[in-house]
Amino acid sequence: MEQWQIALIMMIGYLAIALAIGIFSGRGRDKESLTEFTVAGRNLNLFVTWFLMGGAIFSAFAFLGAPGWAFSRGAPALYILAYLALGILPWYFIGPKIGKIGRTFGLYSLVGFLKKRFNSKALAIIIGVISFFAFIQYLAIQLKGMAIIFDVMTEGRIPFWLGALIAYAIVVIYVATGGLRAAAWSDVFQGLLMIVVSWTVGLMIVNKLNNGTNSMFENIIADKPGFLEIGAEGSTMSPMAFTTLIIVSAIGLLMWPHLFSRSYSSKSKAIKQTVIAYPIFTLFLIPLLLVGFAGVSVISVEELGDPDQILPYLVTTILDLPGIVYGLVGAAALAAAMSSSDVITHSASLEFTDGVIRNMKKDLSDKEVLFIMRIAVVTVGALAYFVAVFGGQGLIALLAGAYGSIVQFAPGVYSALYWKRATGPGVITGLITGFAVNVYYQMINTDTPFDIHAGTLGLIANIIVFIAVSYLTKPQNMEIADRYVNINEMEEETIILNREDVN
Repeated sequence: MEQWQIALIMMIGYLAIALAIGIFSGRGRDKESLTEFTVAGRNLNLFVTWFLMGGAIFSAFAFLGAPGWAFSRGAPALYILAYLALGILPWYFIGPKIGKIGRTFGLYSLVGFLKKRFNSKALAIIIGVISFFAFIQYLAIQLKGMAIIFDVMTEGRIPFWLGALIAYAIVVIYVATGGLRAAAWSDVFQGLLMIVVSWTVGLMIVNKLNNGTNSMFENIIADKPGFLEIGAEGSTMSPMAFTTLIIVSAIGLLMWPHLFSRSYSSKSKAIKQTVIAYPIFTLFLIPLLLVGFAGVSVISVEELGDPDQILPYLVTTILDLPGIVYGLVGAAALAAAMSSSDVITHSASLEFTDGVIRNMKKDLSDKEVLFIMRIAVVTVGALAYFVAVFGGQGLIALLAGAYGSIVQFAPGVYSALYWKRATGPGVITGLITGFAVNVYYQMINTDTPFDIHAGTLGLIANIIVFIAVSYLTKPQNMEIADRYVNINEMEEETIILNREDVN
């Protein structure tokens, strides 16, 4: 049996297991319950929440984009570790608060969170639309990554379009049937696979090609001066571009709507414990970045063509490892992509339905809403498939572009939690301004002032307009604003009153 055949059998076996876990995880649950589909009954434990959070963040960019950037860009690839280390920290404080607000008002989406606070249908619709398109970019990363794996690991026998289609079909089936709980338990299996394979195979590749990391970095410094520095001669990124990319990614990390669903589905203690344990999950990126650096002395970017293929290329072509290693790497890369694909498609359906559909047509029953969400899962997956197959951007470029859009939610979210004077018109005008600036510098004029990331420029404009308009417009619904800002104190008072009633 040829190596690619062994790899294909293992990857298909992995997909079958992931599908089975996703489908059977919801056995005994009410399939027609909106709460079960959206927030898994609000009772996920620490173990599942940890993998769900990790799976939501570590996607195809981890196994393909991260080593691809290390291979082609050098030191700038380390922005990934920087923003992941910084970005999760605020969730220790705002995650439990968002979870309490969600349980108090029966929320299951970011749209609902901001609509309730600012009492604005227009804001809900805008957020639903922006989330939808940002999720398409993010999901396209995963489908493209899975297609690359199928293509390279089978030596071109499964074409790009078919690999993406297989992956899309698997994810859509178990998310549409099982909702958040299906995504969560699939992510547990996928997360364990990613961690084990990245450390074993990743370090093996580095040692085989370079006899360790010391000699690897010494060779890079000698052959490509400045490649391992930011802003030096020979560097591939300026200090300003590097810094603002970290800023937009760190702030945007917590603005992804699917993280709100995680807070709504977990208790405060589980959220805080997840934040504390979360950095452990990020460690599996280190050997993958080292793999990218290991490829620098083996092949040039021009020869390879697509830097995102460096990991599978080293496994299949340079080292000619056994088919079982092909299969393990392929399955782990598919796991990384699918662990994000499931939560992305799930959350995209929630945000679009709650933001656009339910604000255009109010008299929908829970059963009708659930049906529309399942249709939205299929739709967002189909659009992302189109972008993945016909779009030309690399994985990291798609990721950075998606973050540039999603970070524009930050002023609205933080003001809802901490600033009573913020108003709906302020959030709307700031959001539209920031999104427009980001799109302009991403798609029309990519030469940004001072080399600042487009999303960061948009966020600056967003904040300025948001604050100005908030002060120029009347405060809205101060009772709700007070409950959002003081939700922790109110909950403590309720607990004390309940104890007094019992006594």
